[in-house]
Amino acid sequence: MSRTKKQETITFKVDEALAESLKQVPNRSEFIRNAILTALDNGCPLCQGTGILSPEQRKHWAGFLDTHSLEKCDKCDAIHLVCEGDEIRCTH
Repeated sequence: MSRTKKQETITFKVDEALAESLKQVPNRSEFIRNAILTALDNGCPLCQGTGILSPEQRKHWAGFLDTHSLEKCDKCDAIHLVCEGDEIRCTH
């Protein structure tokens, strides 16, 4: 017997402008699934995608910055972490 994965329907509210924009997307379900998966795969590991650090996380972050810095790559403009003494270069 062939078993298919059970799918669950999830609904959420959007404002009128977003609803109108989504009406222009040919396959809204696929678009929304892909957008959510992309967001989950690219979330910040420290804040876990919230964009906010707790007071405890800020203390850890401050300690981390004692030996690390944020720098902008001269080649690709990406902001990245640099550990003191590391000579990591952009490969693209």
